[in-house]
Amino acid sequence: MVRTLEHWLLRLVAGLLLLAGLFLTFKIYIAGQPLVALACLGILAAGTFVYTSGKAYAYRYLFPGVLTVLVFVVFPLAYTFSIGFTNYSSRNLLEYDRARQYFLDETYVVDGESYAFTLHADGPAFRVRLESEHGDIFVTDPLALQNAVPLTVKVKRQEAADAPLSEPADTKTLIANLKALKLLSVTLPSGQIVSASGLREFAPVRKLYLAQPDGSLKNEQDGSLIKPNMATGFFETSTGEALQPGFKVGVGWSNFTRIFTDKAFSEPFVRIFGWTVVFAGLTVLFAFSVGIVLAVLMSWEALRFRKVYSVLLFLPYAVPGFISILVFKGLFSENAGEINLILQGLFGIKPHWFTDPFLAKVMLLIVNTWLGFPYMMLLSMGLIKAIPSDLYEASAIAGAGPLTNFFKITLPLIAKPITPLLISAFAFNFNNFVLIALLTNGRPDFLDTKVPAGTTDLLVSYTYRIAFQDSGQNFGLAAAISTVVFLMVAVLSIINLRLTKVNQVEVR
Repeated sequence: MVRTLEHWLLRLVAGLLLLAGLFLTFKIYIAGQPLVALACLGILAAGTFVYTSGKAYAYRYLFPGVLTVLVFVVFPLAYTFSIGFTNYSSRNLLEYDRARQYFLDETYVVDGESYAFTLHADGPAFRVRLESEHGDIFVTDPLALQNAVPLTVKVKRQEAADAPLSEPADTKTLIANLKALKLLSVTLPSGQIVSASGLREFAPVRKLYLAQPDGSLKNEQDGSLIKPNMATGFFETSTGEALQPGFKVGVGWSNFTRIFTDKAFSEPFVRIFGWTVVFAGLTVLFAFSVGIVLAVLMSWEALRFRKVYSVLLFLPYAVPGFISILVFKGLFSENAGEINLILQGLFGIKPHWFTDPFLAKVMLLIVNTWLGFPYMMLLSMGLIKAIPSDLYEASAIAGAGPLTNFFKITLPLIAKPITPLLISAFAFNFNNFVLIALLTNGRPDFLDTKVPAGTTDLLVSYTYRIAFQDSGQNFGLAAAISTVVFLMVAVLSIINLRLTKVNQVEVR
């Protein structure tokens, strides 16, 4: 009986979840995202089949993991990759239909009497009060302005016997409802139609553009035509002037070719790519070198207080990275930082850590080595413990010293198992955005580039600056660069997997 009750409760919960999923899918569809809604419907269908069919029983435990990978890994990659083939930017944000509707919704004031208006709350709705230049007053019925949809209403003349209106809404409320008010068309008793022409005025208005059969839009004021250019993503006048807002269009491989052919992007890209490789490589080299030396020292049985030293050396890894970076930013301050104060006291020098390109790179490597060596030390300590002690005993009998043991026994035996981890560390530092953003923000900038690019930028921070800090905010180009960076990291991951596979075969 209990098992039957649990069975029906599980079915009830599953049914409720399915209904909630279908409702969410419907809301996504009516929000104007049919492809996303279709994908959600496919996921619901797949989930229903997996958890109700006996044939798919083995996949019930895999489904959540596969779904997570699809939603949080595959979908962002595919979406980013697709943006790289468009002109998506701050100037081309809208879809074509929305950009076209923007022009069709534009209005202009025609000759006629204007009306001062005030907005009055009436419960959750509002009334619009119009007053002509001759003192005639008209009032609408209560309107639900929060819907912000095109609406045509009639007004009636306000009589002395009518219930008084509430206090006029303040400017903040007017601004909040201005979008809905501009979509409101009010028909006066005379038959004239007026709409909001400002924050305090209604006036006779007409649509500025009318759609033509060939897809162009006709300007009703001067009779000119504007036509959509599907190559550039703008409505253009007869003289070729591009009008805002633009719309998204496909541009093929042009963003990818610009990275390597347009000097404005290719020159900083090549320099930043070179520095990215050097930065990632030297970081791994320095962090591993410091880490393995300390690991050897911490593995020395005769060393007193080894555990205390190990805890102290582990602290840089235990402290959140962004805190350490900000602390180092203060320490390297050129005027008040402790590092420069010490250097000036000892040697009479004050290095320009943030303004000299070479010193800025040195500072980044120092900080990143500090952040990375504890991880390398822990890895090395674990691998060193796996080395048979007989090898060191035989080496001692042969009269070998510590350096011989290190280069002939320790390093060769840990080199192969740690190589994939070093490649992973290289891939991580290839995209180490946090360090650059918090410490130098890519600066000092190049002086000979048209796009925002700095001497300490990595490819990931360079992409970020193009996407979010450039005046044009070229998301399409940034997505193309991100795709290129992803492919580079993917190649490193494949190498990593191959090396891991080789190591597994050798162990067997």
